[in-house]
Amino acid sequence: MKKIGIAWLAAVAVLFSFNNNLKAQNMENRLNSGQQKIVTIAAYTAIGNLDALKNELNAGLDAGLTINRIKEVLVQMYAYAGFPRSLQGINTFMKVLEERKEKGINDPEGKDASPITDTRDKYTRGREILKTLTRTDQTKIAGANAFAPAIDTYLKEHLFADIFERDVLTYPERELATISALAAMQGVEPMLQSHMNMGMNVGITQPQLEEVADIISTSVGTTQGNIARDILEKVVEQRSLSGSGTKQVEK
Repeated sequence: MKKIGIAWLAAVAVLFSFNNNLKAQNMENRLNSGQQKIVTIAAYTAIGNLDALKNELNAGLDAGLTINRIKEVLVQMYAYAGFPRSLQGINTFMKVLEERKEKGINDPEGKDASPITDTRDKYTRGREILKTLTRTDQTKIAGANAFAPAIDTYLKEHLFADIFERDVLTYPERELATISALAAMQGVEPMLQSHMNMGMNVGITQPQLEEVADIISTSVGTTQGNIARDILEKVVEQRSLSGSGTKQVEK
């Protein structure tokens, strides 16, 4: 009887450990509350829905996003949705912060960007960051970048050096914001496909991207959410076939 009791306790311990590991794995495959708000803040900024953005900015602060992290998402949006959308988002955020201060809410400023100590030129630094995101060689240019070399320079020196090099947000967080903005916008499917690949390259999981599509369906519309799901399905299939899934279409 004693042996049976010990065996039973051991079995319970194994089952308990398995359940805890499963819960931990499930948590890793879900967006946390702050990440969910990065999705909606980026999406609403990209499409210019300022009323909904105001609500999500408040919710983002309540979820623990610092002022500087939200500002960084809004600033990054100009590279994907244009200066007018980004500036409107920033102006909306300023109003939100003023209203919260009037209510006695003091939101944490948070960490600012660290000084850049890399002495290499920005084009080289941006090329290395893009190589990390895409897992592909960036020494040769092709497609639109070759057709209009100036855009290649702007992308590498400004987008992937000046912006992505800032450490207020991590690469996964920046890709999450980019994917969300592109998923909310119409007619940018090739870029969305590329950034879903990049996001998965830096650690965003398939379930998390499925959750992004769900959030886009609820916040922006089912059409855009379904487009995001269809593109994700293609990305997952390509990654499965290639073994590395690094095919990029548009940056």
